[in-house]
Amino acid sequence: MKIKQTIEKVPGGLMVVPLMFGALLNTIDQMHLPFIMDFLKSLGVAQTPEGNYELLRIGGFSEALFKNGALVLIALFLFCAGSQMNLRVGGTALKKGALLTTSKYLTGLGIGILFGYLFDPMAGLFGLSTVAIIAAMTNGNGGMYAALTGQYGNRSDVGAVAVLSLNDGPFFTLMSLGLLGSKFPVIAFIAVLLPIGIGMLLGNLDPEIRDFLKPGEILPVPFFAFALGAGMNFANFFNPSVVAAGLTLGILTTILTGAAGMLVFKLFKEKSMIAPWAEASTAGNAVGTPAAIAAAAAVAASSGMMSEAEAAGYAAIVNIATAQISIAVLTTAILCPLAVILIDKYQKRKGIDGKHEVVNTNQGAQKTA
Repeated sequence: MKIKQTIEKVPGGLMVVPLMFGALLNTIDQMHLPFIMDFLKSLGVAQTPEGNYELLRIGGFSEALFKNGALVLIALFLFCAGSQMNLRVGGTALKKGALLTTSKYLTGLGIGILFGYLFDPMAGLFGLSTVAIIAAMTNGNGGMYAALTGQYGNRSDVGAVAVLSLNDGPFFTLMSLGLLGSKFPVIAFIAVLLPIGIGMLLGNLDPEIRDFLKPGEILPVPFFAFALGAGMNFANFFNPSVVAAGLTLGILTTILTGAAGMLVFKLFKEKSMIAPWAEASTAGNAVGTPAAIAAAAAVAASSGMMSEAEAAGYAAIVNIATAQISIAVLTTAILCPLAVILIDKYQKRKGIDGKHEVVNTNQGAQKTA
């Protein structure tokens, strides 16, 4: 059975499909159908505090993994992703990675600030929040970037992914919310960064550890996606405003972050614009950011740096923001490759082949490799 191949045919399938399946099972659970509850009761399943019997709340390892495991699995993912952040990056690749990371982050932050000024920052236009906007727009799909630059770009374009991996996870979103006035204590940043930092340290100290942890960039994703879905109602994905918000978010991410990256590349005299558009996507792992932000807000509330009401506000938007980002992932997975194909055709008409590497000679002149 070609289960994995079938899932991977869906854009962002390793994240989206388990998320939807988890949401479907949780939706059935929340319907509290008598015949299902009677069956679970006959198996000896304990009642929930609300007096019901639910498939995803049967206790033991199953509940710990499938219902309550999201944060632990996200932390594991961040640890493993951190280990792949190679500090030994070539000069041109480092430059491109820094330009793309900075332009993508500042674009997402700028749109988040503008949105917060014009609308309710927690549930504005189409129910969008600044958390969803910044999480979706600042976190690019590294796998898609590597694939697109590998096909249409050059060596330094591909190498830039080592720097782009810095935007994995919730740190940029957390930092942005701090800049926008939310009071997160230093420990909240440490709590988010520590798994990434330890992974980065170990991965750079020992290449064998990096190789050992590399599967962890992918393996936890369907598991934490399922656990996130297990806290959602399937109706979230059929809410017209959520769909509209996700589509809007995806379109804005591709158009605005791609255009911003292209403008910065032009300012720094780069000829090929393949890399900026290859990075104009939303990563599947961005769906875990709202939950991580809510956890950081709980830490802030417990330390007195944030009110209980504000922390509860972050917790309240987790499900909606997760659904919106999921739709944005699907949208950019379609739009981003199309944008790369179009820019490649445009460049070639102008005599620019994105696969040719521009290097400096000893005499300071440029040549292609």
